[in-house]
Amino acid sequence: MKKIRIGAGSGYWGAELHQSSRLAAEGNLDYLCFDLLAELTMSLLERIRQKDATKGYVPDVVPQTVANLQHVRDKGLKLISNGGGVNCAGAAAAISAAAAKEGKGGFKLATVSGDDVTGKLDQLIAQGWVFKNLDTGDENFSAIRDRVVSANAYIGADGIIQALHGGADVVIAGRVSDNALYVGPIMKEFGWAYDNEHVDRVAFAIAIGHIIECAELCCGGMTNLWETVPEPWNIGFPIATVSEDGSAEIEKLPGTGGVINGWTIKEHLVYEVHDPRRYLMPDGVADLTSVQLVETGKDRVRISGVRGASRPDTLKVQIGYHDGFIAEGLYIQCGPRVLAKTESAKTLYLNLLRRIGVNPIDIRFDRIGVDALSGNVFEDPPEDSLREVGLRIAVRTRTRQEAIAARAEMLRVTLYGPVGVGWGAPPAVRPVISLWPTLIPRDAVQTDVQLMKV
Repeated sequence: MKKIRIGAGSGYWGAELHQSSRLAAEGNLDYLCFDLLAELTMSLLERIRQKDATKGYVPDVVPQTVANLQHVRDKGLKLISNGGGVNCAGAAAAISAAAAKEGKGGFKLATVSGDDVTGKLDQLIAQGWVFKNLDTGDENFSAIRDRVVSANAYIGADGIIQALHGGADVVIAGRVSDNALYVGPIMKEFGWAYDNEHVDRVAFAIAIGHIIECAELCCGGMTNLWETVPEPWNIGFPIATVSEDGSAEIEKLPGTGGVINGWTIKEHLVYEVHDPRRYLMPDGVADLTSVQLVETGKDRVRISGVRGASRPDTLKVQIGYHDGFIAEGLYIQCGPRVLAKTESAKTLYLNLLRRIGVNPIDIRFDRIGVDALSGNVFEDPPEDSLREVGLRIAVRTRTRQEAIAARAEMLRVTLYGPVGVGWGAPPAVRPVISLWPTLIPRDAVQTDVQLMKV
């Protein structure tokens, strides 16, 4: 029975490079995949590209690729990344230049794009398509249309599969879904298709990709078992040995820290999932409640039994739009009477804003140590139990000028209020990019694959 080995080289922009290099060197891998994108990343990268047309990709994609090219040449390893961001061609050019400089040419590189649908919004609006906000239900998209920065659809593994069939050694994609990085090589290697015969198999591939896409997070990172995780500073990254019968084993390299067991896999299985019975992805729908887990050894878990449904007729689109400016400051209030002091600071700052005529779109007062994460869900603790509390003030305004004025008033919170406040200079005012999550017809998105020799 045919098997392939896939490693997760990163789960975010800024992942440790040495762990992916160790996977490539010691993991006996067929594929090494790098997930580098988050919800807001595309809008941030688009702002960068607008300032410099050669940019707009995740910078990490260059060293991650070049560091592992020797293994591409010597071992036949293939690299897949979504680090192309909003400029896959720019990423390809930077990788080609860096590879040439280090004498590591002689490989085939593919770019996968087509996820940028910004230019299609008006056409779809004219056709009567309603861009309903998936979070709020708001259908008044016209209210933000003139402030749109970017619109990127989550596309599936189609382009990755095409690139691999074309002989690509390195695949650089834009906004493919995170697990599509893994679905692509699995479907290609086993000859699975988007048809009724392979519905459960594709769902299985989605589940495997979902489990390992965030790299160290299924290996003891961000776990409820944190007290028992060995050497988290040396945490290993996962490897999936995938079989064509729809089963896989998740493991990590011997000698690395962290832990893999049924609980760490279950924790990540439900990470960022709204409905585990219908985990909708561009490649299909996975029923994550059907997953069967068996611990087969130390740091080794077998996955099987996944069921699913056909891929949906729509694709999720993240539309980023300008939504004002933010000013913020952080103060450390000390005892005695800490909570009374934070309430005094809140009243003081609101009146300072009122005095200068700034009316924020939104304002937050978070008492760090009391309610910054959980909200005000408990009664205030007794004063004598608190030596100090951090007070974060964040203000969102319509204009940069208002945000600058709101930031200036933060100095006065320390000077006009109670004695004994610690603080630092507030960070610079910055623009706010908000997200309008919505759907788009699948047939409105055309994937583009370009192959080149480097």
